[in-house]
Amino acid sequence: MVLPVIALFAFLTFNSCDDYLDINKYVYDQTTMDSIFLSKARTEQYINGTAALLFDESLLMGTDWGGAVTLPSGSGADEAIIPFMLNGNSILYDEITETNTRINPWPTCYKGIRKANIVLANIHKNQEITEMESRDFKGRAYFLRAYFYFYLVRLYGPVPILPDVAFDTDVDIAKASIERSPYDQCVEKICADFEAAAGLLPLQRIESEQLMPTRGAALAFKARMQLYAASPLFNGNTYYADWKNSEGVPFIPQTEDKTKWAKAAATFKRIIDMNTYELQTVAKMVNDKGTGTLPLPATVSSASFPNGAGNIDPYKSYKSIFDGTYQPYSVKEYIYYARRSDSDDRLYFPDAIGGNATFSVTQDMIDAYSMADGRSFDEATEDEKSYKAVGSNSTFALEYQLSANRARRDDNREPRYFATIGFNHCIWPGTSFRGTENLKNREVTYYDDGNAKNPSDNNHRNRTGYTCRKYIHQEDIGHWNSTKKSKVWPLARYAEVLLGYAEALNEMQEGSYTDESGVVVTKDVNEIVKYFNQVRYRAGQPGITIADASDYNKMKKIVKHEWQIEFAFESRRYWDLRRWKDAYDAYNKPIKGLDVSAKSSQREQFYTARIWNTEVYMKRMFSNKMYFWPIDRNVLQKNGKLVQNPGWK
Repeated sequence: MVLPVIALFAFLTFNSCDDYLDINKYVYDQTTMDSIFLSKARTEQYINGTAALLFDESLLMGTDWGGAVTLPSGSGADEAIIPFMLNGNSILYDEITETNTRINPWPTCYKGIRKANIVLANIHKNQEITEMESRDFKGRAYFLRAYFYFYLVRLYGPVPILPDVAFDTDVDIAKASIERSPYDQCVEKICADFEAAAGLLPLQRIESEQLMPTRGAALAFKARMQLYAASPLFNGNTYYADWKNSEGVPFIPQTEDKTKWAKAAATFKRIIDMNTYELQTVAKMVNDKGTGTLPLPATVSSASFPNGAGNIDPYKSYKSIFDGTYQPYSVKEYIYYARRSDSDDRLYFPDAIGGNATFSVTQDMIDAYSMADGRSFDEATEDEKSYKAVGSNSTFALEYQLSANRARRDDNREPRYFATIGFNHCIWPGTSFRGTENLKNREVTYYDDGNAKNPSDNNHRNRTGYTCRKYIHQEDIGHWNSTKKSKVWPLARYAEVLLGYAEALNEMQEGSYTDESGVVVTKDVNEIVKYFNQVRYRAGQPGITIADASDYNKMKKIVKHEWQIEFAFESRRYWDLRRWKDAYDAYNKPIKGLDVSAKSSQREQFYTARIWNTEVYMKRMFSNKMYFWPIDRNVLQKNGKLVQNPGWK
């Protein structure tokens, strides 16, 4: 018997994480498949059910209070440490094996691929939908199929590419013996599907459909896939020379192909030329109280944005992308986004306002943030690096308060520092608190006797003296008698397009390249400066010069730094370190932080950076096998032609 439409939708939406070999689902699919494509409502519900298999990528850590992460890119990066073992960071402590991979999205992704194939094979049967609706449904199916493959390739490297003719059931997928395709073939398939989706999906969505993919979203992920494919890990990496398929073809290309960078640049340029997206900016704030926008350093252009930062508030422009200040539909920087889980927030919040403060940002990450005038922290004077208190309060952007007790090292930093980092003597406003306790405008300290930790719980405390505040709104507080702003997670935003375009232009060969759509890109330093500087100016930082952009090695270093800061704690650093082959050096170095064993009476000692190796979670390690995640043994046993990633047994 066919289930009612509501029951069907509930089934598809809320049972996406069940065992993908469940025989009841097999029977269910067989008895309803014919009817699904006779009804517009049921077809769309089936597509929505396929989309429901997508994972919550906003969950960076995953705790007993929240869900389990399905990617290691949040807690597995070098940006911070967390003092307990999680699925995401376990790889850094050699706690992963093929019998306990901790993260295994393989079955769910292939289930999603099968369902997308079913839609594409059967959508023509539906007589209730218009041509426009058919295009949209097919576009969403192509997008979903490409995204599931992208999700797998990003984590595992080369994977099997299924025939586009759908398997009857997930059981059939599990039993099929299909060899992994070489990496470049995977990339071609993913990019072809994203391109097909871009040709079918609308340029924009109405507000009620804002979480659905658009043409720009499809092109953004195509460009990201191309950028990854052009990067050193996948482009001429001879380390994998002996890793071959049954026909002797290397899984990873052995010869570098510079045109791959040009392909990525062309797709990024297509998005720019759509004139649909722009960086989020908030107008400069001026008042007679001295609490408006901070004065721009002389090194930063005072021209109006995008040629300078003279008419914007850099702090608020960046902060408001993440903290829920604006309705997401009005933020033109978002290309594709999902609802953000707030389960991670308690690891950011100090104990004083309902958290446990355990998310601990490393000193290397802190030192990567520039000074307000664009100098690196290494170039700061000894006085600017001092532990001494500034001695005066300050407020800027009308709401961000700085305590007089803050150290000089935490003063005069670039706006993204204040938008992202929680530091010692940082003020957490928590203005939504409705209780009688004094929890608003708490000045949080990370001393051993500070209020960030629970004095009766030594494990739940900060380890480095710094945390993340990127997703915390001024109103937010972790107490039950309060509220938190709802937020979205930007899966793709326009800053990525600009930085990706600049990186790809810097890496491509001299001359021009024309892609299949007719877009022409040229290794033009003026283009690099023009688009890269939009990101810098929005952040209130000095722009680069033609001389900078003309120096390949210098520009490579600048681009990598900008990715690190602009996308801090956005699940991007993990993938960047790997694609650049920088992971070995980044992880195999000591963890540094402030001396959080010092009490408030020992201020100078507290602000002395030291190496922390007193706990297992401070002893990261990285070996070459960790560039790819191991395939779960249960998956391997179901496919006789599937081989494990190098180094994993």
